[in-house]
Amino acid sequence: MATRALILVEGSPTGSGLLFIQAAQRLGFHPITLSSDPAQYDYLAAETYEAVRVDTSNLDALIRECSDLGATYDIAGITSSLEAFYATIGKLCRHFNLPGPNPTSIERCCDKFVQRQLLAEAGVPIPAYRLAADGKDVESSVAEIGLPVVLKPAVGAGSVGVRLCRDADEVAEHTSYLLDGKHTWGCSPRILVEEFAQGPLYFAAIMGNEVVGIGAAEYDPPPHFVFRECTFPALLTDDEHERIADVSLSCLRALDLGWGPKSIELRWTKRGPVVIEVNPRLGGAPTPQLVKLAYGVDLVTQHIKLVIGDEPNLQKRHSQIAAVRSLIADRDGTLDWIDGDSRATAVSGVAEVKLHVKPKTPIVRKGDYRDRIGYVIAASPTLARTKVILQRAVNLISWSITPFDV
Repeated sequence: MATRALILVEGSPTGSGLLFIQAAQRLGFHPITLSSDPAQYDYLAAETYEAVRVDTSNLDALIRECSDLGATYDIAGITSSLEAFYATIGKLCRHFNLPGPNPTSIERCCDKFVQRQLLAEAGVPIPAYRLAADGKDVESSVAEIGLPVVLKPAVGAGSVGVRLCRDADEVAEHTSYLLDGKHTWGCSPRILVEEFAQGPLYFAAIMGNEVVGIGAAEYDPPPHFVFRECTFPALLTDDEHERIADVSLSCLRALDLGWGPKSIELRWTKRGPVVIEVNPRLGGAPTPQLVKLAYGVDLVTQHIKLVIGDEPNLQKRHSQIAAVRSLIADRDGTLDWIDGDSRATAVSGVAEVKLHVKPKTPIVRKGDYRDRIGYVIAASPTLARTKVILQRAVNLISWSITPFDV
């Protein structure tokens, strides 16, 4: 009998790629990663997980590779931990008659302007928005919406190219950044100009049509959107939880996203929950770890069950307060040293300490997810206790960065 394999398209150096491999193995599958550059993932080499080099931007190349692998393995499912490849995953799954997302729905959702249009048509509360192709469009859009605004690429993830602009100078500066060759576009430049929805930030973790949990999050100080802390579950009243869940599920209907995992970002404003973004995939690490610690639900494992055609089990097994704190570089330069992670790991209540960088690494802050050089996760029965544990562990980690001009 052929070995059952789970195909993973690309992974994540700092995200959920390894979690998918480990979960696949626990379920009895042989994980195979298809990547244009397998060497970028340290965990593949460290544990000798199987990887195949292939042009993952080429659907035909992926189909050929999966067909070749099918001659040796029984391919049980195909998936990815990355949003950028999720529409491709849907197309691969349809080609091989495997369970997967609707690629048309994914493509529409990943275009933030189209997503906004569909949500607005369905009456889902969202910020005011306009689409701009050049500086003149941006100026007129800002005039219509009013400052402050958020400027972001219409297609992208991880807050790359996203900035809060509080005055005309910041608008001009970021418009120049996006349009004058400093930002890398995978398509023709299209800028989304959005009203800045102000209020507490929440995330809904969803599998299928079920809201598994709602977390509260905070960003580092503006103008960028770099995650500093996230807590599951958020401390909400029953009414607040119900309203966020209802709005989240209305997004799924508007975008035809009934299958698989989703992560929805919302802010609680003066008019209640307002949808900032719908991500048609599992929230990146460490969201799966937080949900597992908080509720006992392993979203990665349940996602893989969906991928192979099984029913996921989303029953909550326990209740804790889990929180993560990002470790964020405070300057550009060369990382001289970083330590204290082993001491932090030893703190009672700490679930995980992860460092993304090693000494002598150049640190160049981008104002997005790449600014996080690690994280610490803690969990306990109460929010107060979890925050104490988290702070104690974070205080044990230190580093030194020498500026480039020194």
